[in-house]
Amino acid sequence: MDFLANLHPKIVHFPIALFIVYALLEIIGSFVKKDFFSKTAHLILFLGVIGAVAAVLTGNSAEDAARILSKAGASISMQSIENHSDFANFTLWYFAGILVLRTFVVIRKKFEGSIKYFFVILSIIGVFLVYQTGELGGKLVYKYGIGTELKKTEIKNSPERIH
Repeated sequence: MDFLANLHPKIVHFPIALFIVYALLEIIGSFVKKDFFSKTAHLILFLGVIGAVAAVLTGNSAEDAARILSKAGASISMQSIENHSDFANFTLWYFAGILVLRTFVVIRKKFEGSIKYFFVILSIIGVFLVYQTGELGGKLVYKYGIGTELKKTEIKNSPERIH
């Protein structure tokens, strides 16, 4: 459990970057008449969803570790963690939905014209969700010290620690 929780801060940056690059490629692909950008956007979206699944799974382990700390009396806002978790899960499902919809449209050979602009709008909304999720996660680190060495030491020394 500690291993996955410790991976969360490292893994989480991959889907952030991939979803932002996806949106940029989606925008470029809708205005430039080169198929390369649209196909690459689709691939990057797929990789971003995989990365987001890993980020959510490791985040769940980090949330479990925070619950242990909270029960041991550490000053952790579980409500803030739950807000971050809710946004992260929603963002994952949002981009997974885009991936499924985009794949369906591409297979049906309907990915052209105004449909491309529709996906641009969806990608921009998605980047906003990524921003909000990151903002909430950043507050956990900078306000409560979640993921810092201080809190990791508290977890290790907690009498309620799960082995």
